[in-house]
Amino acid sequence: MKHVIENSKLKLSVDNHGAEIKSLIRKEDNVELMWQADAAFWGRTSPVLFPLVGNYYQKKSVYNGKTYEMGQHGFARDMDFELVFKDENKLTFKLTDDASTHEKYPFKFDLMITYTLADNNVKVGWQVKNTNQETMYFSIGAHPAFNCDLDTYTLRFEKSRKPIDSITANVIANDGTGCMSDDQDVYSLDNGVLHMSDELFSKDALVIENKQADMVTVVDNNGKDVVSVSCPFPLFGVWSPVGKHAPFVCIEPWLGRCDRVGFNQKLEEREYGNVLAPNEVFNAAYNITVR
Repeated sequence: MKHVIENSKLKLSVDNHGAEIKSLIRKEDNVELMWQADAAFWGRTSPVLFPLVGNYYQKKSVYNGKTYEMGQHGFARDMDFELVFKDENKLTFKLTDDASTHEKYPFKFDLMITYTLADNNVKVGWQVKNTNQETMYFSIGAHPAFNCDLDTYTLRFEKSRKPIDSITANVIANDGTGCMSDDQDVYSLDNGVLHMSDELFSKDALVIENKQADMVTVVDNNGKDVVSVSCPFPLFGVWSPVGKHAPFVCIEPWLGRCDRVGFNQKLEEREYGNVLAPNEVFNAAYNITVR
């Protein structure tokens, strides 16, 4: 079921399945900014990634001597959330662990996703509560896809509102694991601008670590800013499907990422993993700003 909120500038639609943004319309010209999940290219729009971002090495994690198997990006994106709050500017959805999650992941949790409209901005808030009597380990991330032409649109990378000169991206291994290699690619930027193409994504996602940028903006073929995504976390991804010339790009703020090839699979030792003590609450947020 889809739930809609709007103000004078934006209309936002979110489905309780996956608590996933399905539409974001700029009302002044009725332009749809979000990819509409054509399965010929990619059948999602803006999935929530929890409790895993990317892949476990060999799809497995080990905790307290037990092995758990989980697919890419976790299970939250494929589960029904409960709408627990709605007013004219805000939607809050809740997901709680159950028997199906315990088969894949050892911890109990409450996950809250909140979408708040303010002027031309969508704030996306994440709250994770550890309802266990032991320390909890998890990752969480976003995967919003924005309509654009890869041949003519560009991306502008900024830090502290200033364009940066280059970015270094980690490379996904070409071995079918969907995990991180030790290779890196360096991209020179023209006043912060990176030109997109099929070739740019020929090795899968660009994984950008070490807080190299804190804002990424999609810029149209007339040089006009379309939409910006804040990246306030240690890393983020940029992705469009390999070899499909898809008419969208994903800008993905992450708190976590895939394992490296050969990782020992111990859940508590994952790079960029988040640690939450019993009964503690974790909060984080990012913003989508329509230009």
